[in-house]
Amino acid sequence: MGRNPAPGHERLLGLLGLGLRAGRIAVGVDAVRKELQAGKCWCVVVAGDASPRAMEKVVRLASAKQVPMLAGPSAEAIGAQLGKPPVMAVGVRDRALAGGMVQLATVRS
Repeated sequence: MGRNPAPGHERLLGLLGLGLRAGRIAVGVDAVRKELQAGKCWCVVVAGDASPRAMEKVVRLASAKQVPMLAGPSAEAIGAQLGKPPVMAVGVRDRALAGGMVQLATVRS
């Protein structure tokens, strides 16, 4: 189902793809939680349609660690960009990349 993400989400998806190619993102709720616990995440992108359970697991930990959380496109769109099945959460381990994403989210809102 070729749903086109909003323009701001297209840029966010592009940055996530860049992070994947550079090996600087953690993909999936469990991987994001592990990176958050280790203090290695600079921001977290959560799919707009993430399940309440996934949201609870990631949001609580990110809030406790004071890591910015960004609302992303659908899990299907994130997964498609990363060449994976639907992805509910992505953790960004690169400070500069995370800064660009947070700035993009600030400009959009």
